[in-house]
Amino acid sequence: TLFAAPDYDKSQWIKEKEKLGLDFPNLPYFIDGKTKLTQSNAILRYIARKHKMCGDTEEEKVRVDMLENQVMDFRMSLVMVCYNPEFEKLKPGYVEQLPGKLKLFSSFLGDRKWFVGDKVGPAPGGGTEWGVTHGAAHVPAPPQLTFVDFLMFDVLDQNRIFEPKCLEPFKNLQDFMERFGALEKVAAYMKSSRFTKMPINNKMAKWGGK
Repeated sequence: TLFAAPDYDKSQWIKEKEKLGLDFPNLPYFIDGKTKLTQSNAILRYIARKHKMCGDTEEEKVRVDMLENQVMDFRMSLVMVCYNPEFEKLKPGYVEQLPGKLKLFSSFLGDRKWFVGDKVGPAPGGGTEWGVTHGAAHVPAPPQLTFVDFLMFDVLDQNRIFEPKCLEPFKNLQDFMERFGALEKVAAYMKSSRFTKMPINNKMAKWGGK
């Protein structure tokens, strides 16, 4: 755990895990009606699909799939440094290669608001398309927020804590972080007592565990 362990008995889970009807009993698990899931990414994707946050077109879905896995690799590169007993020796090398990795994300985002981009397609009611001017009518494109934007915000924020100036060369990534953090429910959560900036790693980590 990231915090001090609560008063609990492991037998509570051991006794229950085989009774829940899970294909692969594990923590965390998620039950939604008849749907029973384990594995964090499977749970994340299930929730995202229910809220139509996996992209609509094939191009959008490809961007989502690719970025999801790229974020995972990026996150693990920091994890491998933070948990290594040689952390102090490895940190300078991680910081040195960080701009190159961030540049890839910056290029992938481009001038989009979110990492999948802006919605393009039929606009409701008017016979126009999103972001296209017809006569005097202009229908701006709404943001296409997907679950990978949540992943990106999280991993960029961790790296920003690790190396505070790392996003300075990348204006679009800075704007993305500000835009995401200003979302009404995200902003409310980050201002609430439920939100904690640190720790972001387990207590055994050489960095980020306090």
